[in-house]
Amino acid sequence: MGLLEGKRILVTGVLTDASIAFAVAAKAQEQGAKVVLTGAGRGLSLTRRVARKLPVEPQVLELDVTDQPQLDGLADALRALGWDRLDGVLHAIGFAPATCLGQGMFVAGWEDVSVALHISAYSLKALTQAALPLMGSGGSVVGLDFDATVAWPDYDWMGVAKAAFESTCRYLARDLGPQGIRVNLVAAGPLKTTAAKSIPGFAAFEDAWVLRAPLGWSITDPEPTAKACIALFSEWFPATTGEIIHVDGGYHAIGA
Repeated sequence: MGLLEGKRILVTGVLTDASIAFAVAAKAQEQGAKVVLTGAGRGLSLTRRVARKLPVEPQVLELDVTDQPQLDGLADALRALGWDRLDGVLHAIGFAPATCLGQGMFVAGWEDVSVALHISAYSLKALTQAALPLMGSGGSVVGLDFDATVAWPDYDWMGVAKAAFESTCRYLARDLGPQGIRVNLVAAGPLKTTAAKSIPGFAAFEDAWVLRAPLGWSITDPEPTAKACIALFSEWFPATTGEIIHVDGGYHAIGA
């Protein structure tokens, strides 16, 4: 029996089969879960195409986390698929306009920064709230993070958004704990994903991890990160919430 036998997991953010979200969806199916994917805008067709590469092709729902009517309709859309509950939600969503990355802190105006904060931080609350009608008896929300405790080269306003994302996780954990719903983040090391391609100077992250991660680190292997997400969706972390689990080869623990 798999760790997620009989569970129902909603996975956002699958755009390519190299993404962390794809690895989570595949591993969840391997461990016995039923999975549904979401996609948005021009990426929806990509999500539907990539869904065919999973062990079991899942249903794909349209969900733009900045579109309130779509968020309001998520529970009904899932019910229409025959889902009467949700046991887990993967938040794998992030975006910042080009002015917010690699140009320091003084180029982007509020209009662009607000987009980054809306999609990359506030959406954790929005997605969780949309899922709540089907999570009444408990469940697990897991978000994909990049450690925001320090300032990274070129990460700029996305780093600020990730700091807000981490804080949002803690406050959601506080509010949802009485309902038996856990909210945690997995802070992965750098991986060659679609999101990474938007970060100027990404190669500098790769070089640093190779030199400093005690366990080593592969920028092309999302499986360790996916396994951590699966563990958090399972019953093996029943008393853990508001936490950030680092899956980075130990890089975060090592000084210069």
